[in-house]
Amino acid sequence: MLAPPTGTTALRSAAPWRRRNTVAAVVTALLASLLLVVPMRAAHAADTLLSQGKTATASSTENAGTPASAAVDGNTGTRWSSAASDPQWLQVDLGATATVTSVTLNWETAYATAFKIQTSTDGTNWTDIYSTTTGTGGVQTLAVNGSGRYVRMYGTTRATQYGYSLWEFQVYGTAGSDGGGTGPIQGGGDLGPNVKVFDPSTPNIQAQLDQMFSQQESNQFGDARYQVFFKPGTYNGLNDQVGFYTSVSGLGKNPDDVQINGDITVDAGWFNGNATQNFWRSVENLAITPSNGTDRWAVAQAAPFRRIHVKGGLNLAPNGYGWASGGYIADSKIDGTVGPYSQQQWYTRDSSVGGWTNGVWNMVFSGVQGAPAQGFPNPVYTTLATTPESREKPYMYLDSSGNYAVFVPNLRTNVSGVSWPNTPGTSIPLSQFYVAKPGVSAATINAALAQGLNLLFTPGIYHVDQPINVTRANTVVLGLGYATVVPDNGVDAMKVADVDGVRLAGFLIDAGAGKSPQLLQVGAPGSSASHSGNPTTIQDVFARIGGAGPGQASTAFEINSNDVIIDHTWLWRADHGAGVGWTTNPADEGLKVNGNNVLATGLFVEHFEKYDVEWAGQNGRTIFFQNEIAYDPPNQAAIQNGSIRGFAAYKVDDNVTTHEGWGLGSYCNFTADPSIVQDHGFESPTTPGVKFHDLLVVSLGGMGQYAHVINNTGSPTSGTSTVPSTVTSYP
Repeated sequence: MLAPPTGTTALRSAAPWRRRNTVAAVVTALLASLLLVVPMRAAHAADTLLSQGKTATASSTENAGTPASAAVDGNTGTRWSSAASDPQWLQVDLGATATVTSVTLNWETAYATAFKIQTSTDGTNWTDIYSTTTGTGGVQTLAVNGSGRYVRMYGTTRATQYGYSLWEFQVYGTAGSDGGGTGPIQGGGDLGPNVKVFDPSTPNIQAQLDQMFSQQESNQFGDARYQVFFKPGTYNGLNDQVGFYTSVSGLGKNPDDVQINGDITVDAGWFNGNATQNFWRSVENLAITPSNGTDRWAVAQAAPFRRIHVKGGLNLAPNGYGWASGGYIADSKIDGTVGPYSQQQWYTRDSSVGGWTNGVWNMVFSGVQGAPAQGFPNPVYTTLATTPESREKPYMYLDSSGNYAVFVPNLRTNVSGVSWPNTPGTSIPLSQFYVAKPGVSAATINAALAQGLNLLFTPGIYHVDQPINVTRANTVVLGLGYATVVPDNGVDAMKVADVDGVRLAGFLIDAGAGKSPQLLQVGAPGSSASHSGNPTTIQDVFARIGGAGPGQASTAFEINSNDVIIDHTWLWRADHGAGVGWTTNPADEGLKVNGNNVLATGLFVEHFEKYDVEWAGQNGRTIFFQNEIAYDPPNQAAIQNGSIRGFAAYKVDDNVTTHEGWGLGSYCNFTADPSIVQDHGFESPTTPGVKFHDLLVVSLGGMGQYAHVINNTGSPTSGTSTVPSTVTSYP
């Protein structure tokens, strides 16, 4: 909430790869086939081959032709190979806990001299069941004794200059009682009671909308969650007031398939005209013809406005022009003028507007047709002609047969304007999604994901006692109505393997009472694969620590994979609500980026006790950053960072040589001790490849001060005037 304003993957060269595959591979394959004929059959006579055809993942892949799945396909002519670095791993999900009695490794020439075989029940905590530092390569059949759902080869020393490479990875043993005997998990199904689906003939639509709003208008930390869907058609005279944890969406393929002649409104009457706490609500994929010519969308953080056609103007301020602290627009067309008025900052991406009236502190545009010209700091516009990369959020719609499906838009580069009509992409039927309902176990969700299903969270609260493990490339995880995942007993809420093209969208992670290492982890530490052609995207995925009750986490989001796109997130260590205090809802960092080539568009991170953002990967980019540093350190000593007063809101690590940011702002409001001084809002190495454009810091009403904007550059804030200090270019 804002206070009021007064490594690139190491690939083998083509020539050595071809040479080895024309000679050594043939010899290895022949040897493997001979060994398989006699000794291996005898060794496994009493065992069952558990791994073949199951879901496999890896720490990295050398290239698209050597995926993890090739090591469990039963074909000794295909292989998995990794990047040329240590350590690396290959993991197979057996689908259920099993007793493991032997493992066969059929190595290609690039083998491991030192490696372990490990098992795990949750894919996170591992037990060694075999270890060697004298691996011989070839075909190794290892007698082991262990149990687990997940089995992996964890290599620590390579025998060659190349990575690790396996023709086959075979796990033998006895399947557990839950090992496939109950049949496959079914996809599809109903969407549950909190998804409201209207068509133009539905009676009493307005009354149903009013009832939801009455419940949700001020229900900031409640448990109720709602998704409202409008089927294609025209709806006249509606005023849909959108409250907390409510998502409103059209079910057409294109926004103009659903015509709302009326309003979809967010105002702040519940909070005396102050819109700075209008969080956690959204509208997507429909057209609005406002009743008086201008629609009102007066929101703060975590309230995206996506894929909307406004046939008129858009007012981003509450009635009476009270305080407001938003916000985010993407893939939208506003025919008239957008008036932010009292909005302190805003980010608009890949859209078109008929005009823009003003700015307060920080207005950022990328790929927006009709955007105001670059002018920071006066006027406060940061304008990029295009967005370097974007891929619009997956959305539900009704296909040509009237069935639910999820449309997954394609990646676009150097983008300007909306993606619709006829957005390029892929349609996935609902039958290919596990439709989760509140109360389902994490084990069941993981079994569905391991089986190859995508995941749809219907509205509600989901407690998980183990991480949700997304291990398959191109998996879609989509939430409806701000579905909320709560990790229990200090586990991570979700882990994503270092694979291509995962889409995470539309859900909230709410920290539990036990301290989670991270709420979301994308890629294991040390991930090194390239995903430049098919990045993982994180869109409208939000994190909260405290507020709804006591919560703890070391880090909200940790990004270890390369080529990830973070498109609109709010990571919030709560400054109000229940379970709030310097020692009550501790959390060190909001976003930790270790992967290379990570792009953030619309990054909101607030109130963490150390760095809100720490960036260690190369070639990172951020377009728009909004931040308040923690309100509640008890004194100056509590945030002393070595010789530096305070932890920067946004830190680029000293080893980074390439990084760029546009339109970044940080605000301080030290309510517990207004005498605190923060040395700077931003910290980075001073090198030509690390560049910042249009930075600002603000002291909110004189509650603490900044000495500089970035490093030792930029004027200090002073007094109680709430006037930004700015730097237009650094270094």
